[in-house]
Amino acid sequence: MQEEQQPEAAADPMSSSEAPDDGPKEAASVSQNISDADAFKILLEMKMKKRQKTPTLPSTVTELDTEDGSKVYVVGTAHFSDSSKKDVVKTIQEVQPDVVVVELCQYRVSMLKMDEKTLLKEAKEINLEKLQQAIKQNGVMSGLMQMLLLKVSAHITEQLGMAPGGEFREAFKEASKVPFCKFHLGDRPIPVTFKRAIAALSFWQKVKLAWGLCFLSDPISKDDVEKCKQKDLLEQMMAEMIGEFPDLHRTIVSERDVYLTYMLKQAAKQIELPRASETEPRQYIPSVVVGVVGMGHVPGIEKNWNSDLNIQEIMSVPPPSASSKIFRFVVKATVFGLMGYGCYRIGRRTVRLILSMPAAQSYLQKLTELRAQH
Repeated sequence: MQEEQQPEAAADPMSSSEAPDDGPKEAASVSQNISDADAFKILLEMKMKKRQKTPTLPSTVTELDTEDGSKVYVVGTAHFSDSSKKDVVKTIQEVQPDVVVVELCQYRVSMLKMDEKTLLKEAKEINLEKLQQAIKQNGVMSGLMQMLLLKVSAHITEQLGMAPGGEFREAFKEASKVPFCKFHLGDRPIPVTFKRAIAALSFWQKVKLAWGLCFLSDPISKDDVEKCKQKDLLEQMMAEMIGEFPDLHRTIVSERDVYLTYMLKQAAKQIELPRASETEPRQYIPSVVVGVVGMGHVPGIEKNWNSDLNIQEIMSVPPPSASSKIFRFVVKATVFGLMGYGCYRIGRRTVRLILSMPAAQSYLQKLTELRAQH
């Protein structure tokens, strides 16, 4: 397959794992003496026979076409849904794609190989170690945002008894059963999304968002999740979100719509057929792609499909604003204050030990300077 060089910003998320090239069991009897080109043609013919010319697809699938004749089937899913998993399996089996693209980045790819039981346990167990790891990887603000959103995910997991991302794991399994099917990670790296989201919010918006996520406790039923697959209800929910945090919607939803659209179009390049010799002319055929994304991204993908897209701008991370620096300082000071109070309850000797730490002395000095300025 001939592919154009990916822009540097898109290189990492486009990393793919190819499905096994040995094909179905029927190909086992093929003579080992045939050329690679002939073997490819045999397997490709078998794949084309399985591919339905007029596939019967779920109502959650949106069909898009490229200028060179390639087809992209976008499956809109609810991330906590048994029905969505069935939709993904059905679509891949019907169209026998050349590429499957999922709404994941390299930072979340581990969920593909974890079983439901492990993921359920991971989503429910949010502890200090996970918080420290998130802060170390993404910085204080992005790390806290990641943990707060993980808390939302854990809340849904606890309510439904179902781990997130089941549709992506089903897509990974089904793609491995299709000859010559590639598996692409099509989402923007999550640290970039979090950092851009944090930079877009004012100080009080950050506080309000964090407060709302921390005290999320509304019960959620499986019927509520399935209703998210209805575009009218989803658009209503998005409208409410835009009204409260329009900049957050832009960075977490709209920008990722653009990124996902770009990656789907990159995956839908024509396929070059193998040649018996270098003198034989090159031949290309249109490709078939299945995209697996949250239903909330489908309208944006449709909107951006025929546009010329440049993802360089939405991959940049703006420098932290003054409000971000203040918020970060307040969070750190609060953590040290709680630690100090806990240690005081244990004993004054421990307090002296904490206060003698360079980090604690540095924050005390900053507090003194701030107080002197006022």
